[in-house]
Amino acid sequence: MNEKTLRSPRIMHRAWGEIQVEGFPPFRDAKLWPGGARAWNWDETGTRHSPGIQPADVEELLEHGARVVVLSTGVYGRLRVRPETLRMLEEKGVRTHVLRTPEAERLYNELCASEAVGALIHTTC
Repeated sequence: MNEKTLRSPRIMHRAWGEIQVEGFPPFRDAKLWPGGARAWNWDETGTRHSPGIQPADVEELLEHGARVVVLSTGVYGRLRVRPETLRMLEEKGVRTHVLRTPEAERLYNELCASEAVGALIHTTC
């Protein structure tokens, strides 16, 4: 990561229904990107567990410079990812990881040190 690249904020703690991100208030679900974070409000895009994460959910991460994206599918893997979301990320050359939340959190925090990484973290099911 070069000097001008903003570092993605680390996840400090996650529990059922809450995530604490370095430098931000707690969120229920979170959108994380290089230099920032905010609550991930599914109602903004109409996201539901099925059919799942849609392109509109990840666009903000890319707008903020994410070149790697981690998508969490929930603690039990109940949140799906729409095929068109994965296709869009692939077409844009964005490395994408789809993992259950505990593994997504671990990988995201590892990547923060060296990558322009973004994530969508779902803290429940």
